Amino acid sequence: MQILGIDVGGTGIKGAIIETTTGKLVGERLRIETPSPATPESIGLTLKKLVEQHRWSGLIGIGFPAAIQHGVARTAANIDPSFIGLPVADHFSMQTGCRVWVANDADVAGLAEIRFGAGQGVAGVVLVVTIGTGLGTALFSDGHLLPNTELGHILLNNGLEAERYASEAVRDAQKLKWKDWGDRLNHYLLTMESLFWPDLIVLGGGASKKLPKFAPQITTRTPVVPAHFLNRAGMVGAALFAEERLGRH
Repeated sequence: MQILGIDVGGTGIKGAIIETTTGKLVGERLRIETPSPATPESIGLTLKKLVEQHRWSGLIGIGFPAAIQHGVARTAANIDPSFIGLPVADHFSMQTGCRVWVANDADVAGLAEIRFGAGQGVAGVVLVVTIGTGLGTALFSDGHLLPNTELGHILLNNGLEAERYASEAVRDAQKLKWKDWGDRLNHYLLTMESLFWPDLIVLGGGASKKLPKFAPQITTRTPVVPAHFLNRAGMVGAALFAEERLGRH
């Protein structure tokens, strides 16, 4: 089955047609700058352009930077707060003229890793952490997702919010060396380990490519591995999510 998978980010909106039986892209990935301000109207128009560029009229899955509960945005990260309370799936369906399913961006990135990536075939609990502007999380038990975990916002025992202490944005802003930042990330991962006892931790986002630079700082008993899909995870996982939802309706 082919589905248009779209990843809405704070700086860019990416889309590609995904073959859901393999997780592979069909044709090219297209990217449009995220509009500013990123309102429901402006993002809707941008999605419509992306759909037109793909000449698409079928099912669409979207990974979105918000907690999504029954199709409604409950938070808004790096997008306009007017999204909060909006039934985003219905809104984007009207804007694009296509049937749309929407889920949290970290959740769909995790789905891609569980189905075809670093978490494929792993029994038990898998925690996927996407490292970027913040810390996104997706938590799975035997392949089943617990949606909207938002574990990047927990308070660590140093009194700081995790993503304000250990995100990629913080590493860049404070010009931290990989060793020093690795110690911070390890603090966060040890906290996650003590709360959820995962069997595997998968690190996604740009920093995951640099894992050898900070791997010596990681002291979890849980194995920690880099994500497989990198910046394609959101698009692939969004398509997989739409396929799952279609199967339930």
